[in-house]
Formats: sequence, structure tokens, C-alpha cells
Amino acid sequence: MSENVHPKATSVAEFEKAANEKLSEFVRTYYSHPGEGGQTYRDNCRAFKRYRLIPRNLRDVYIRDTSVTVLGSKLDFPVAIAPTAVHKLAHPDAEVATAKGAASMNTAMVLSSWSHCSLEQVADAAPRGVRWFYLLFYRDRGRMKRLLERAERAGYTAIVLTVDSPIYPFTLRKSPVVFPVQFRLPNVWLDDDVVPGSSGSLEQGSALTKITKNASTWEDVKWVKNNTRLPVVLKGILSVEDARIAVDLGVSGIYVSNHGGREQDGLPATIDVLADIVRAVGGEAEVYLDGGVRTGTDVLKALALGARCVFIGRPALWGLACNGEKGLLQLLNVLKEELIYTMARTGCAKIADINPTLVVHENYYMSPRRNNSTIDGYQ
Repeated sequence: MSENVHPKATSVAEFEKAANEKLSEFVRTYYSHPGEGGQTYRDNCRAFKRYRLIPRNLRDVYIRDTSVTVLGSKLDFPVAIAPTAVHKLAHPDAEVATAKGAASMNTAMVLSSWSHCSLEQVADAAPRGVRWFYLLFYRDRGRMKRLLERAERAGYTAIVLTVDSPIYPFTLRKSPVVFPVQFRLPNVWLDDDVVPGSSGSLEQGSALTKITKNASTWEDVKWVKNNTRLPVVLKGILSVEDARIAVDLGVSGIYVSNHGGREQDGLPATIDVLADIVRAVGGEAEVYLDGGVRTGTDVLKALALGARCVFIGRPALWGLACNGEKGLLQLLNVLKEELIYTMARTGCAKIADINPTLVVHENYYMSPRRNNSTIDGYQ
């Protein structure tokens, strides 16, 4: 094991602690900053604890198969990497290291538009990896078309649109952000763009405001779907109404997310809305989830409630901060081993065995009707 990997990091919580010991205060705050009071940020994790497992026993679970198919790609286990910004703040190899770590586990990675490495660099670094691209909405659809074509040429297999950011934060910024390292945004700025100022400067923020589109609509989603050969996934869905509209438009994936509690506080935890979204979708699209996933038990609970796979954001950055590609690989292996163990304890030999009967909300045990029930005729 590399000496750079925390030798005692045998859980995501320990990776978080080890990463925070290495990262500067600025980077820790940048990655973990919650919206407003942080209610949603905290509740994403706490909500998983409110669901209880109901194990099935005496089943043949000697061999457990964690593989799953997501949008036609077979992954070795159902934990993929969510789109997050500027991995260079966590490790010098940035998104290239993330892509290599994900590919080594044969799982998927969503490359953010806010990445230091280009679509092509990441594809070249992990040519066998399953890669999706998170595309911004722009005023100029010609710019969007060029980015869609780049993603297709570079072998990306899905387009992710984040729909829960009607106002980009940089449009409200009144003072510059001084980053500890400089980075490029090659999946935002095109080769013929004149990029003013440095990363985080008011000049660059003003230029970004001019090219990006705030308050995008379903018409923009339709346009993307009609202008790419790739399946389209909508990230940031929390209501059954939006899920149904998306499915009716032919969207291939519904990604349940509250942006990790960064954008708007007071939103429900993603695990709490998952089952309603799954019922609304009715099998017409795949459903994914991020937010609060910290253990293999969390993964199984989300799958039991109907998610095809889950995504991790901050935990991936913690693994990256510990030792780049190898650190992320170690963190993913921790989650995989935890999932394998939980599958055995709940009687699941394969992912298809995980179903809603394995999970119940704690409210079930607190209901007056249940508490007043009789056993063998005695109150």
C-alpha cells in the first residue's frame, strides 16, 4: 500500500478524516460547504439511518455478484462517481486520476463541465472506462452542439443535465474567489474563446454569466435530446411531477439529487423521496441517487428502494485527496466490501435479489397501531 494512503482508512468516515488532515482549509470548505444552515447536507446522511434492514436468512449467499447494467454498460458494482468540480484542488492529477480509479473498479464516472481536464484528456487516460458528461445549459446552442459532438467523439456514453441550478452561483458573486491553485475549464471554454481573468476572478465570472443560460426549461432538455445520439439523464429531480414530465419526454435516466445540500437548504433527503420517484417513473427510465451515501449498507438501502445505482461526490474527492487514483480505488473497494457483506447478511446473492421487502422506515415501528397490537392474546 502506498504510504500516502491513510493506513487505517477502512471506512468512508476515516477517509474523510484523513483527507481533511491533508486538504487546506479553503479546499475543505469549498468541497463541504453546505447551503445556508446545512439542514439538507446533514439530513442526507441521517436519513439513511431512519431505514431499517429486514434480513432474509438461510439463503445460499456463498458467492455474491455485485455487477449491474446501467444504460447498457455493465459495471462491477453499483457505485459510480458523481460530477463534482475542480478535482485539481484535491490532487494534482485531477479528473484523470478519478477516471483511472473508476475504470480500475469498472464503474462509471460523470465528468463535470467544471473540470480542469478536458473531455479528451480523461478519455485518453481511461479509454476502457464508462464515462458520462455533465453538460451546462448555454445561451448559444451552437456551443452546446460542439460540446455534445466532442463528448460523442471521445466515447462518452450519456449526457447528464443538472436541472436544479436555475441560477448559477457565479452570477451572484460580488467579490473574487482566490483559489490556491489555478485551473482551466476546457469543457466550458472553447478553443476560440478569449478567456478573461483567472479562475475565480470577477472578470471570468462575468464572462461565464454571458455565455451560460439561467432558468433553463423543458424546451432546453428537448433540444439536447434531439441533438445527441446519447441517452440523456436529468440530475436534480426531487418531485414526482418532474420525474413524469422527464419520462414523457423520453429521458433515459432520472438522477435523484439535491446537489449535496449545496444549492438550496430545506430540501428533503434524497433517500426519502426515492421510492416515490421510482413509482412515478414506473420502469420507463432508470433511476439513480446521490447524497449521503457513506456505507455499503446505504448502497443496499438505496437499491432496495428502487435505485439502479448510486453516485458518490464528496467521498470520491476524499479518496482522491488521500492518494489520487490509488486512494479513490481503495475507497471504492471499501464500499464494495461493505456492500458484499450487507448482501450476505440480508440474503442477497446478486443485485437483482435486493428488493423493497428488505427495507422499512423506522416510523413503521413507531406507529400507534403497531404499538397497540397484541401478541398471543396479551396486550
